[in-house]
Amino acid sequence: MLTARFRTLHILTLKGRQTTEDYYNTNREAWNARTKIHLRSSFYDLDKFKREVKSVPNLDLSLLGDVQGKSILHLQCHFGMDTLSLSKMGANVVGVDFSEEAIQTAKSLNEELGLNAQFCCCNIYDAPAVLQGQEFDIVYTSYGVVNWLPDLTQWGYVISQMLKDGGKFVIVEFHPILWMFNEDFSQVQYAYSRKEPYIMEEATYTDSEKDNCQKTVTWNHGLAVVLNGLLSNNLQIQSFGEYDYSPFNLFGNMTAGKNGTFKIAGKGGEIPMLFSVVAVKNPQRHGNM
Repeated sequence: MLTARFRTLHILTLKGRQTTEDYYNTNREAWNARTKIHLRSSFYDLDKFKREVKSVPNLDLSLLGDVQGKSILHLQCHFGMDTLSLSKMGANVVGVDFSEEAIQTAKSLNEELGLNAQFCCCNIYDAPAVLQGQEFDIVYTSYGVVNWLPDLTQWGYVISQMLKDGGKFVIVEFHPILWMFNEDFSQVQYAYSRKEPYIMEEATYTDSEKDNCQKTVTWNHGLAVVLNGLLSNNLQIQSFGEYDYSPFNLFGNMTAGKNGTFKIAGKGGEIPMLFSVVAVKNPQRHGNM
């Protein structure tokens, strides 16, 4: 799942008291609409994916390690390209997403490609209950995920609950500094970290047509919020990385680099684009919720 802050048209103010469930429903509707757009986009290039079944970036693969025979929970899997890629590599993988359209598509692709991935449609905060206490060797999530979550302490709790003792959590995510800037990275426009959501109307990252927009609700979480969400739930940080490139050309003002990477034009290594965390669940303890 990817976020789309750089397609912003305007920030909205919703009337009346909005609940977390309202925000959840707003975003689910947006992602149901976006899934249909993404399936026909050149960004995802579904025909190429069906031929190769290979979409997980090299950085992620290096952090995941050997997945052969491993049980993997893929949180916020969208319509399952990375989930299916991991399945083809020999993992026993379950993908979770809240979009009915995305999960329906993922299941259809799984059947079409003859793979053994499983998919579950639910809010990730409900995943421990919906998956009935299943535990995994690896929990994985990547690229535009935490911005859609209001509570990262609860997120860390879910991850801890879903991991086996000694199991590994891997996240590769867009750096929160990115979300401070306007579209051409010329000025700071948003807070680095704040509890209140940004409610916007915007086109998805694969489509810049201004008449094809959805209302979305996102949260800017600083690195401290991300890391503390894990540390407070018995997850020990093994490694943390920051990177000045992205494997995706989805922001404005990008230049192509080596090995299929992209950087912000004119900024070089001045602005980090990604961060990664690998964390391990300490034995015989669960999260603190």
